[in-house]
Amino acid sequence: MTDTPSLSPNPAPPPRLLLVDDDRANLESLVRIFAKEGIPALAVTNGVDALAVLRQQPIEVLVTDLMMPGMTGTELLRAVKAVRPEVEVIFITAYATVETAVSSMKEGAYDFITKPPKRHDLFKVVRQAFERSGLVAENRALKASLAELTGGGGRAIIGQSPAFRRVMEMMRLAAPSTATVLLLGESGTGKELFARAVHENSSRAKGAFIPINCGAIPDTLLESELFGYEKGAFTGAIARKEGRFERASGGTLFLDEVGELTPTVQVKLLRVLQEGEIERLGGSGPVPVDVRIVAGTNRDLKKRVEEGHFREDLFYRLNVVPITLPPLRERREDIPLLADHFLRRYAGKNQKPMTGFSPEARAKLEAHGWPGNIRELENVIERAVVLCRGNAIDLEDLPDALRAGFSGSAAGHIVVPIGMPMEEIELKVIHETLRHTKGDKSLAAKLLGIAARTIYRKLDREDDGPE
Repeated sequence: MTDTPSLSPNPAPPPRLLLVDDDRANLESLVRIFAKEGIPALAVTNGVDALAVLRQQPIEVLVTDLMMPGMTGTELLRAVKAVRPEVEVIFITAYATVETAVSSMKEGAYDFITKPPKRHDLFKVVRQAFERSGLVAENRALKASLAELTGGGGRAIIGQSPAFRRVMEMMRLAAPSTATVLLLGESGTGKELFARAVHENSSRAKGAFIPINCGAIPDTLLESELFGYEKGAFTGAIARKEGRFERASGGTLFLDEVGELTPTVQVKLLRVLQEGEIERLGGSGPVPVDVRIVAGTNRDLKKRVEEGHFREDLFYRLNVVPITLPPLRERREDIPLLADHFLRRYAGKNQKPMTGFSPEARAKLEAHGWPGNIRELENVIERAVVLCRGNAIDLEDLPDALRAGFSGSAAGHIVVPIGMPMEEIELKVIHETLRHTKGDKSLAAKLLGIAARTIYRKLDREDDGPE
């Protein structure tokens, strides 16, 4: 594949320069020129071999002839930008093809040099390309450092968009206080990560962070999970059990989906917030607890209060510092950062040497509506990493619905013929949403803003046929 394995007598520093030219004499001349300057390089005679090297070596700058048989320099440029978009490409070209070289710069080439190349000009352009490559890498690392704020548990909060920065500023102000924080936002926006970040940046960071999803635990068990119970409180209670409040004492308790609490539990939670004490099931007296509450919900709690489903006094106790987490479609600048972060995570977990995304795949990711928000993006990237056959995620590695351009309730659309009955329109919307949620009726209901039982009822009615 390579004509000259390494042009440096000492192979310790890995070659960062790749030379491509079908004329072996020219290639050998370039080899000697860069070797004398102490710049290690690799050399190949065609574009196919060049791409193979890029997939295996930490190349930063590629110098290539423009007119080559098989794969031209311009075709090689396009392929390089798909495989390793961060690599700087420099053309060496005859005067007759300068116009082609200039037009190729619009496609991402760094610069071009006319034949025969003058040594001074060649070194100047190559060194400038190395400097730019280094600055880009440094900027990328700096952005990653600034964008990834720990949320505990080895995970990170990532973003740099204006919407993200506003949320982070509110979190930084609220975290050191003792105030109750209410995290609002759609499912999948990262409420638990933000709750952990509030805890980690508070004076309670050394205490426990205890999360509980109030909507995922049956009503009959939620009370005992939160407040604990005494031995003999009910059949099967063979010993005393501490609840989540006691386990979180001295730390933070995150009540996710707090809008799903039953009236009985709402009353008990209000007492904890007012009095700083709980009572275990079957207990004979109060137990003091020192807990900071962070709550989260994708429900409109004000509307729940108006409908009589949520206590107004509890709402005001929880709503001391409300922070609304923006959906992913409102922070599109963060999609590339998040995608790169998940790519690194799952490539590492699956021990796959992934280099990034093709331009087409990245464009699809950035254009998608992401109704499932960050959780959906993470699942898509994990799937793509597992199924990817190459080193970069391409369109074929993305789910069919995303490739086809279906973008969910935010950016997609459904064609409805004029005159279609409203009941059929509702079913069409439900089926399309279920297709995107892969049949998850609970998630589909949340996206559509209706109860899951409404979806079941309408689908059952459809199965029964017209009356």
